[in-house]
Amino acid sequence: MKELVFKPIAGRTEEIIDAILQTGEVASCTKELYAIHLVCEELVVNVVSYAYPEGVEGYLKIQIEKADGCITLKFIDGGVPFNPLERDMPDVSLPLEERQIGGLGIFLTVQMMDKVSYEHVGNENILTIKKKIDDEK
Repeated sequence: MKELVFKPIAGRTEEIIDAILQTGEVASCTKELYAIHLVCEELVVNVVSYAYPEGVEGYLKIQIEKADGCITLKFIDGGVPFNPLERDMPDVSLPLEERQIGGLGIFLTVQMMDKVSYEHVGNENILTIKKKIDDEK
């Protein structure tokens, strides 16, 4: 398992996303890379932007494991407890001008990953995403 740790995280969104995508575990998932990239971008932006109150130096740990035909990424932060899976999913059948703002990132995450789960353990938010991978290049 690979673990990346970032502290502080303010202003480091692109650096964090790039570091995730450059790990051997993620970079080797060529067929799934677009979905993983999009989801990681959404999740990292949300943690950096919303997990911590203004003025609080936050951290983000990402644990990455590639095994048994799947890649699993855990996003762990010590921010305000928040389960994004409890939000109402946006109604994507509505015309754009009638949709409410927000929620599309977690909707895309749930749609593009094979499993998404959340838990709050020891004052940490842990959002886990899992994607089946095709190791044939």
